[in-house]
Amino acid sequence: MNKKYLLIIFILLIAITIFFVLTGNQPAQLSGSNITFLDDQNNTEKNNYKKAIDRMDFVFPEDHAAHPEYLTEWWYYTGNLLTDDGRHFGYQLTFFRRAISDQFNDSSPSNWASNQIYLAHFAVTDTASNQHYVFDQISRGSAGLAGTSVDPLFSIWLKDWGIVQLSDNVFQMNAGFDNIEINFILTDLKGIIFHGDDGLSQKGSEIGNASYYFSQTRMETVGTIRISDEEFDVNGFSWMDHEFGTSTLGSNQIGWDWFSIQLDNQTEIMLFQIRQDDGSISEFSSGTIIFEDGRTENLVVNDFRIDVLDTWQTSDQISYPNKWEINIEQINLKMEITPLMNDQEMILFFRYWEGAVRINGTLNGEEITGYGYVELTGYAQSMQGVF
Repeated sequence: MNKKYLLIIFILLIAITIFFVLTGNQPAQLSGSNITFLDDQNNTEKNNYKKAIDRMDFVFPEDHAAHPEYLTEWWYYTGNLLTDDGRHFGYQLTFFRRAISDQFNDSSPSNWASNQIYLAHFAVTDTASNQHYVFDQISRGSAGLAGTSVDPLFSIWLKDWGIVQLSDNVFQMNAGFDNIEINFILTDLKGIIFHGDDGLSQKGSEIGNASYYFSQTRMETVGTIRISDEEFDVNGFSWMDHEFGTSTLGSNQIGWDWFSIQLDNQTEIMLFQIRQDDGSISEFSSGTIIFEDGRTENLVVNDFRIDVLDTWQTSDQISYPNKWEINIEQINLKMEITPLMNDQEMILFFRYWEGAVRINGTLNGEEITGYGYVELTGYAQSMQGVF
């Protein structure tokens, strides 16, 4: 690297340092593919943040929006969409909020002052061309660059990516980067679904090893996907997860396998299994069945079985599960889950696999099909310190 480029980098570092000093907040620090934070309180006892301990009285649309008194929060939108001639696309649009300090200086004269950072991940899977497009953005939660609102209904945005609630059950979604763009209208057909104990989802044995967790599990989706100079009219179904807490994972937990399943008989299933550092599955793994009429049934770890049938390996020798058989005996359901593309890895601020899957199986002896999404974390890196 020549002296000119070294000088430019030095000047940029000075400018960034001055910026954070003037705004009175500490910066996030990118470390490899991970995010660490310069507030030691975040990484140790986290005592000054609220924790998910007791059941919560949810109010909407307010609880669609951010809960900055908790350390970490995310809004996950995923979906499987088809053109009229059957061409398949998957998509993911995720917003993350992370506190970088438990203190906020309201007296700061700067519009840039904030103790929140927002990240967003955007991906489109084009099955026909075997392409998985991945993008991300990061911003402070200030100066109108990123945040949430309920004025009068819910909205979340990071720069020009966003979700806007148009009515009680209708949402508009827009995101784009370079030559990839999505524009959708999502209509919630089943309403808010609460997981765990009325939305309190326990993840570990320690007090506060939990999150508040609710979903919209069947959102009818219509709109367009643009790839380069081609635009596709698509329709299908999306799934939304909203989760927030402070010390979600226990000290011996490294990651999770999460499944959102939308069956063609209008039944949805959420399952997650938390993996521990000794290779075992946590007793706090759980799930929810959402029946056609909106009734729900909770699942605990012994109510379902997930068997890995195949694996896929990245070019740098990271191995991910790649095909599964799932059995839920109490409803006589057996499913085979197959990725629509092997390489749907997200190598961004943290590294994980998130991809569209096809479902084939039997329910009470009758054939059943569907689509879904699977998220795999903790294979390329531990999620300790990230969530």
